[in-house]
Amino acid sequence: MSEYGVGVVDLSHGLENVPVFVGCSGFDQFQYSPENTEGPGCSVDLSEITLPGCSCLSTSCSPDSCSCLRTHGQHYSSTGTLLNLSGTDGDYCAPVFECNALCCCSDVCSNRVVQRGLRLRLEVCRTIHKGWGVRTLQPIPHGTFVCEYAGEVISFKEARRRQQAQKYEDNNYIIAVREHAGKGHIIETFVDPTMIGNVGRFLNHSCLPCLAMVPVRVHSAVPRLALFAGRDIESQEELTFDYSGGFRNQPPVELVSTQTDAAEAVHRKVCRCGATNCARFLPLDLSILS
Repeated sequence: MSEYGVGVVDLSHGLENVPVFVGCSGFDQFQYSPENTEGPGCSVDLSEITLPGCSCLSTSCSPDSCSCLRTHGQHYSSTGTLLNLSGTDGDYCAPVFECNALCCCSDVCSNRVVQRGLRLRLEVCRTIHKGWGVRTLQPIPHGTFVCEYAGEVISFKEARRRQQAQKYEDNNYIIAVREHAGKGHIIETFVDPTMIGNVGRFLNHSCLPCLAMVPVRVHSAVPRLALFAGRDIESQEELTFDYSGGFRNQPPVELVSTQTDAAEAVHRKVCRCGATNCARFLPLDLSILS
């Protein structure tokens, strides 16, 4: 018996602000980490503060004066709890730049959200057709930060090596995020929570998800892959996001050519999300395999 009840344990082992509930065992062992860690090929010290801070002396920053907010279009509400996702249907969400340790504003600034960590009561549970999943134990308002998709930050070369080594029955946790930085420059981030990760590694794909992934930068230029509620979510509802990076009310993004050969097709897995717009197969980014 634990402090959370008979047979219920905290998956995070006290590393999160609130326990991550799990009532049964059976998943592959991994090391829990609330944030990203440096993996093979990562050339950046994730603990180093590389982004400049603002000079705001107020308790909470304003988009009119804060350098962290003024040059970037997407930011939180004045209460510091909600992110405006109204313009993200079917698109990749614009990045967010939070205030960091070099900023002069207070620790309660409304532009400090993801860095405060997990605040919601979540449970890792068994699903009927999809293995493990995550559900919320409380209602979540639209725009609320839910959790990170945290793991090892690895290089493209290491991501390709790991994915090529996978068997069909293995779970593929690697997420590749590509951001367009202007003039044809693309920033790539590869996160793999297979061996080191957080509750986000248990989130299932859906072609009609309730969460949207947003790259959020705090202290480092390496983004934290934050998941926000794309709509109001009810208690006990399963939490899902689109592995291809798309979002609500649009056809799923097809990342694989329709003329895939047998070697490529063996990597495809059937999607069991049950959405009316289901693409039938889980998204697969073949650029990592090539």
